[in-house]
Amino acid sequence: MPVFGLGTWENDDPAQCTESVANALDAGYRHVDTAQIYGNEAAVGDGIAKSDVDRDDIFLASKVWIDELAPADVASSTRESLDKLGVDAVDLMYVHWPAGEYEPEETLPAFAELRDDGLIDRIGVSNFEPEHLDAATDALGEAPFANQVEMHPLLRQEELRDYADANGIELVAYSPLARGEILDDPAIADIAEKHGVSAAQVSLAWLRESGVTAIPKATGIDHIRDNLASLDLELDDEDVEAIDTLGRTDRQLNPDFGPDW
Repeated sequence: MPVFGLGTWENDDPAQCTESVANALDAGYRHVDTAQIYGNEAAVGDGIAKSDVDRDDIFLASKVWIDELAPADVASSTRESLDKLGVDAVDLMYVHWPAGEYEPEETLPAFAELRDDGLIDRIGVSNFEPEHLDAATDALGEAPFANQVEMHPLLRQEELRDYADANGIELVAYSPLARGEILDDPAIADIAEKHGVSAAQVSLAWLRESGVTAIPKATGIDHIRDNLASLDLELDDEDVEAIDTLGRTDRQLNPDFGPDW
């Protein structure tokens, strides 16, 4: 899985979404993330078709929403997602939350069947805590390929990072800029000034150096390019220590159906 990607949450204007996906791919992105609940799978698919990048070179991920997690609904909604995206298969399909119709022993075997049928290549989960990951592993007979969670310098997810490392799970960070909150953090600003880069690049570089795949959302070409430039930023030990000792746990997304964090 490419270590950097484009998130599309709240990118729900079809024309804008199509343009931003195409622009990101043409700028060098190779990982695009969407979800059924975002309501933009068709626009994402149009962006992929509009870009000059071959589908085989793109890592495409989507997510099954919580009211579609009964086995029959997993299958039917995934086929609908593929139709909207205009693809034969996705590289990664997530369980969006351990909530709603989610039952590990029923939901995850339905995902495995989709994989067996060639409709998805990898099985992922999102917003899972260690106990949810344990149950998912038991139900699948293997660890999920990836766990997508909110993660950024203000919510560093040390426990989940340790779990992922110990169990061979890819950790994917949504809201990697804390919905803009990291832009106002003095420590992040100091590091950005030191390197002559944006605060966003500092956050994204820290995630990459933590072994985490970041999927920042961006619509304008300037932000798309600025985020991508984080791949060229190398933080030194002093920078990493300053971030690792911020002592903040600012969660941006906490719906009432989410886990008891």
